[in-house]
Amino acid sequence: MHFHLDFESFCGEDTRKTFVDHLYDALDRHGICTFKDDQKLQKGKEINDELLQSIQDSRCYIIVFSKRYASSSWCLNELLKIMECHKTNGQTAFPVFYDVDPSDVRKQTGSVGEALIVHKNKSEEIGKWREALKAATNLSGWDVRKTANGHEAQVIKLIVEKVSLELWPTNSYVDENLVGMEQRMQDLDRRLEIGLSDIRMIGIKGMGGIGKTTLARAIFDKISINFEGKSFVENVREKTSKFGLEKLQEQVLRDVLKDKCISVQNVHEGKNLMRKRLCGTKVLVALDDVDHEGQLEELAGDPNWFKPGSRIIITTRDEHVLNIYTEKWIYDVNLLSTKEAIRLFSRHAFGKNIPTQEYESQSHEVVRYAAGLPLTIKVLGSFLRGKKKSEWSDALARLEKIPLKKTLEILKVSYESLEDDYKNIFLDVACFLKDWEEDDAIRMLESCGFHPRNDLRVLEKKSLLTLNKSSGSFIQMHDHLIELGKDIVRREHPDEPNKHSRLWIQEEIEHVLAGNSDNEAAKCIDLNITRGIYLKGFGNMKKLRCLIVNHGKHKVSHDLVNHLWKHDKGRSYFPNSLQYLYWYEYPNRCLPKTFEANNLVALEMPWSNIKQLWKGEKVMKKLKFLNLSYAKELRSLDLGLTPNLERLHLKCCYKLVALDVHDGCLKSLVYLNLTECKGLESISFIKQMESLEVLHLCHLDLKEFPDYIVTRHTRNTLLELNLSHNEDIKEVPSSIGNLHQLVSLNLGWCSKLRSVPGSICRLQHLTTLHLGFTAIEELPEDLGQLECLEYLYLSSTKVKHIPSSICMLKHLKTLILGVCDDLEKLPEDVGQLESLEILNLTFCHNLRKIPNSICKLKCLRELDLFGCWELKKLPDELGNLKCLQFLDLKHCRKLREIPNSICKLKCLKELNLFGCWWLEKLPDELGNLKCLQFLDVRETGISKLLPQSIYSVKGLEILN
Repeated sequence: MHFHLDFESFCGEDTRKTFVDHLYDALDRHGICTFKDDQKLQKGKEINDELLQSIQDSRCYIIVFSKRYASSSWCLNELLKIMECHKTNGQTAFPVFYDVDPSDVRKQTGSVGEALIVHKNKSEEIGKWREALKAATNLSGWDVRKTANGHEAQVIKLIVEKVSLELWPTNSYVDENLVGMEQRMQDLDRRLEIGLSDIRMIGIKGMGGIGKTTLARAIFDKISINFEGKSFVENVREKTSKFGLEKLQEQVLRDVLKDKCISVQNVHEGKNLMRKRLCGTKVLVALDDVDHEGQLEELAGDPNWFKPGSRIIITTRDEHVLNIYTEKWIYDVNLLSTKEAIRLFSRHAFGKNIPTQEYESQSHEVVRYAAGLPLTIKVLGSFLRGKKKSEWSDALARLEKIPLKKTLEILKVSYESLEDDYKNIFLDVACFLKDWEEDDAIRMLESCGFHPRNDLRVLEKKSLLTLNKSSGSFIQMHDHLIELGKDIVRREHPDEPNKHSRLWIQEEIEHVLAGNSDNEAAKCIDLNITRGIYLKGFGNMKKLRCLIVNHGKHKVSHDLVNHLWKHDKGRSYFPNSLQYLYWYEYPNRCLPKTFEANNLVALEMPWSNIKQLWKGEKVMKKLKFLNLSYAKELRSLDLGLTPNLERLHLKCCYKLVALDVHDGCLKSLVYLNLTECKGLESISFIKQMESLEVLHLCHLDLKEFPDYIVTRHTRNTLLELNLSHNEDIKEVPSSIGNLHQLVSLNLGWCSKLRSVPGSICRLQHLTTLHLGFTAIEELPEDLGQLECLEYLYLSSTKVKHIPSSICMLKHLKTLILGVCDDLEKLPEDVGQLESLEILNLTFCHNLRKIPNSICKLKCLRELDLFGCWELKKLPDELGNLKCLQFLDLKHCRKLREIPNSICKLKCLKELNLFGCWWLEKLPDELGNLKCLQFLDVRETGISKLLPQSIYSVKGLEILN
């Protein structure tokens, strides 16, 4: 849209066809609609009235002074009106001195004085004109002859930039209907870094309906004024299929070069035109909804097509399309918070920022259903606007059974673009695998013939699921994507569950099983055992590949399960097509004889009553994963029956006495967990496991470190070794240094362990080292050679001295030194730990000083000094910890002051000062901590002396 944003006042005879003409063209190219008398005034109109109205309506003014400017009473009357608006209404005026000295305008001397002579008979007006001329020269502007060495083109560029910033400042207003947009735009601004001369490709990624296009359009509109050419290409995916890429190339060229005559006949021609004609233009191009690499290759294939300073914004659901760029910035769009969602819904449902009180409860129900997805929130808000309360109830009840069609249509686009294997994995996750640990889901999918380690990453890149690594790694999927998956499974036969490929609704499963007829459709079932279920029906499911029983559900009483199996004889009816079988609390002592298990790849039966796998012998050649953890009755296991086993999980099989390991039968085993299998008479069979990568031998009451773990593994395949809670281990052999591939070593709670050999420093791939709760007094001086170390746990040791070489650990993220009572100081250069995120020094009672270099830890998020009784002072520059979110100073009893620089911790969320007895004052500017959510000042000397500024922090909980 064009507005009358700018008004040019000039003397036509001097400048109309030269400087002003070029300036007008430059303003026009930047979208600034400018009032210029020779183009805007219509014949037959009263010139004076129209001019005065245009001046009144304009937001800023450019006054071009020339030698003959003052000879025109028309120009001088314009100037009077401009200065009046500037003074009374605050409109901005910029003087430009073209071929005239500013002092001549101010003093009305020289050519300006000569020009004024023609008005000598207008004594009443001339005094006002002189005052206006003088006032105008006091404003900030440009002397063309002395700016940019007199290069007019450069001066015009500077004027356009200044006017642009005046009309559209970088912190310009964001539409109030775009809830949550301001913060997201700020995050995106940090990636764009407008003003730097590099060329950036910025990907905005997220699931359908999350607001990628809205965000791209908002940031585009905000920053476009900084570029010489701009183009926003909407719906690239859709338009490519309809019109071809050459039409989109044509649009970009026409938009950027402002030439509607450009025509592109084919993609090759378009690509050449873009490469040749855009390289001299600083551009902002937005490509919306890109779903294929080929689209980017033809529309923005190489950053070198564009002039330095250019920015290319791409919105996509599929991060893979951005792989054509070696260097790119990717912004993942987050779902709305509950607070943001309520506000957005209220804007659409009620036309205000909060729900009407009568509808407050139901509004929250809608927001819960939408789960932060803006598309759903807006659609439902608009749909429910003006409706009665009873209609709201009906709509909400319907949503529980029938998903919102418009949302599913948008999301379905992503599903339909998938290859068949990806579609199957998507449906498995939607129907069963949400909230599963990633490793567990991988085993399930791998058992069924997929390649999940790669395939799950592909679906994540396509914004169809997320792998939540905040605590472990769990499969997450948005509720509406789950609805989509389940709708796809059910839609062809909504009332015939016996024809569904996946079954997860208990009533439908029981109905299908009770039908007792052949079923060729069911591939996966997730059920809970209930009284009355007819398990014999499993025998009719000829293509069932995955059976999940009681996963993550309430425990089932053994009396109930035994009753069911006794009367149903269901143990005879596992279908031989099964590839993955999970049964929590399997009630029987062995698997049924009739279950051939020819195709079984994974058998997971935690907390079962299994005593032996089979009565008799049955070799399961395809079995790769066996989990019998917490098997209460398991006494022995013949591993000769599972020759290709890769993973064996026997944690807490308390009655297990022996594992029968035949020569060469476990050459493929990579994972072995024998935690708390204390009844095992020997674990020397580990010598035979040539491929072992992960070994857990915790709580086995081992008397010494089993050195054959090292000496017999000539292939050095071991990646993870856990020997924690073996309290009698006193030393570690120096041969530990030969495990060159080791990534994780846990010797925690080996309470008699007094030292570790220096050879441990040869473990160049080690990322995790746990030595906590041991009797270790000294650490190897060369600890800094562990160049890959990320996690170091030394809590509750007798360590007095931390070797200075630790400061060489450039990848260390977590350092835990809690309850090291003998520790008095940290290395002075601890600030060199450039990746450190967590530093825990809790209850280091004798720690007296924190090195000043700690303030260099730019990545530090958590600093825990709880119980550092002897600590009297914090470093003055603590405010340099820009990423710090949590600062715990509880019971730092001798701490007397908090440095003023703490007020610069813009990310700080929690500040705990409980029990800092001698602390009497906090910095006055503490209110600058806008992210602060929790402040505890109990049992301090602060009492009621909190700085007034702290009360301006919204959402802050203060314990006082």
